[in-house]
Amino acid sequence: MPTSASASSSHHRTSSDLLVRLSSTDPEVKLRALREVKNQIIGNRTKKLYFLKLGAVPVVAAALDSSQAELLVQSAAALGSFACGFDAGVRAVLDAGAFPNLIAHLSHPDEKVVDAGARSLRMIYQSKLAPKYDFLREKNMDFILSLLNSENETVTGLGASIIIHSCETVAEQKALCHAGVLTKLINLLEGTLSQKDASLESLAAIIKNNEEAASKFVSESGRALSSVVDLTKDRYPRTRLLACMCLIAVRNTSPCSLQDIGIKTKLVYLLLELLDDPGQVGEEASFVFSSLISEKEDLQKLAFEANAIDKLYDHLQKDSLCPRRFQGELLALAELCSKLEACRSRFLSLKALDLVTEALTNDNAYIRTAACMCLRSVSRSLKNLSAGSFTNEVIVTPLVWLLYDPSTSVQVAALGALSNIVVDFTTHKSKVIKCGGLKRLVQLSKSMDPTLRLNALWALKNLMFLADNMCKEGILSELTTPLLSSLICDSEPSVQEQALALVRNFVDGSINSVEHMFAEDGIMLNAIGRQLHSASKAGIGIQGMYVLSNIASGNEFHKEAVMHQLFPQANDGAHSFILKFLQSNDNQLRTAAVWGIINLTVPSSPGASSRVAKLRNAGIVSQVKTMVNDPCVDVKLRVRTALGQFMTFSDGSM
Repeated sequence: MPTSASASSSHHRTSSDLLVRLSSTDPEVKLRALREVKNQIIGNRTKKLYFLKLGAVPVVAAALDSSQAELLVQSAAALGSFACGFDAGVRAVLDAGAFPNLIAHLSHPDEKVVDAGARSLRMIYQSKLAPKYDFLREKNMDFILSLLNSENETVTGLGASIIIHSCETVAEQKALCHAGVLTKLINLLEGTLSQKDASLESLAAIIKNNEEAASKFVSESGRALSSVVDLTKDRYPRTRLLACMCLIAVRNTSPCSLQDIGIKTKLVYLLLELLDDPGQVGEEASFVFSSLISEKEDLQKLAFEANAIDKLYDHLQKDSLCPRRFQGELLALAELCSKLEACRSRFLSLKALDLVTEALTNDNAYIRTAACMCLRSVSRSLKNLSAGSFTNEVIVTPLVWLLYDPSTSVQVAALGALSNIVVDFTTHKSKVIKCGGLKRLVQLSKSMDPTLRLNALWALKNLMFLADNMCKEGILSELTTPLLSSLICDSEPSVQEQALALVRNFVDGSINSVEHMFAEDGIMLNAIGRQLHSASKAGIGIQGMYVLSNIASGNEFHKEAVMHQLFPQANDGAHSFILKFLQSNDNQLRTAAVWGIINLTVPSSPGASSRVAKLRNAGIVSQVKTMVNDPCVDVKLRVRTALGQFMTFSDGSM
């Protein structure tokens, strides 16, 4: 122990002495100290942190004010080493005020100073903490163009790095295109390895979700696109990966540009091959693969045929996977299983569900989120849900626990998985409720975060779907009528829609459930009426009309209550929301509105005649008559039913 303490003390004295030498007025002493710091911290996170705590960064940054080129070079190099792959180092360099000095040194007459400054800035621009450039400001655009026009490879690479980091909006993408940046980046595809890689990543940033940029890129005499396709065969794995990223950005933005099945197949196989890379390329390959197949059934089918499920599963079985690689491979599996039943079946046959279930309790929040997303995709299979593949408490219990996770992203992902598991099957619902899931879902429906409220309501809606009366009563008892009424009137339209969908499931199929609409002076029914009068989106109208339609299928009291919501004031038919819904361009909304009319005018109900008369006076009957040849088959069938019922009460004016 004394030896260890002595060594530690000696190390501290040496480091303190080094700090003193960094502040020396003797240029030679300062130069040697800068080199020593740089050499000690390169690739050594512990040493970087130690020197940060000593306050070395501001002292190193002060050397950027020197008039001696060699001091400038060593200071910039040391600052770049502090920033390389270390956000705390980037923050310290920025806090020390080094950034503007490093930018200024890009105009230094000594090429070595320029190169060192550019390298240091590139290290900074690997971090999300780096300053963003507003490309809509002319001086910033001129600066970027000057970097890309440089003959110094490091400087052009810096320009590309700034674009990758800062280009986020379509307006910025267009500004870069109009300034000629796209053309300059295309020219860099013929440059050195570093320039090729920087160009590919920058091109992907400018093209992503920007049809104008994608079209311009593709129309460059075909040269640009063919150059990128050729780079997918490059000897360097990173270049191949970035070429794939660029092609995927083009295809996702302009699908007609890359329809060749050969290129699609090549991208699938190449990215699966790059998963085997032991370094950063292998880590990133799964994320790029996910972006390729996301929402694209044809590419998911190609990936399935290329044994992608097996390949990803084999990787997940390996010990000591780094967190980012683990996350990426889980997300790739989630995308693969999002649409195709064949993928889900293969996933389950490999027992991959066990690995995903274990990942639910991983220490890393990103991995927990990815595991939930994977489970959500796999549980979209009605066949496997009905077979009880997901009712095991080993899955349900940790999912409910994750509803308490400190990470909102994890909570949202867990809600998505639970929403699928509870739908349609009574045994699943009871297990979630017994695990405390219902209570937590209700708590989350009161969250200040609208995304949590929305997803909690989605899960509650599915929990309510086809539930037995006892289960429905239990859910409403926990949720309470006042809370549900307030959610129907939530500030977020998407939350309103899910709240109404939940009520729709509640009143479906049972007269006892309908009675709850009149509890506490009918606050829930009145809330529904208010929202339908001011519905901001079709989905709100659809769900609300189906609630009223279900209520109207009840007794006379229920039907008259619905009529009161449709026509709250006498002679107000011209302003009734149901007339607006019947005239909507949305097929589902028109269908829901006609269903409501059908249930209000069933000939066997005593008050049907007076309700038909009121509907006729309000112009509803004549509107329905104009819909007899509606382009939607479902609407057309319902209209015929409604007109048939109207005829029962016809007085010759039909």
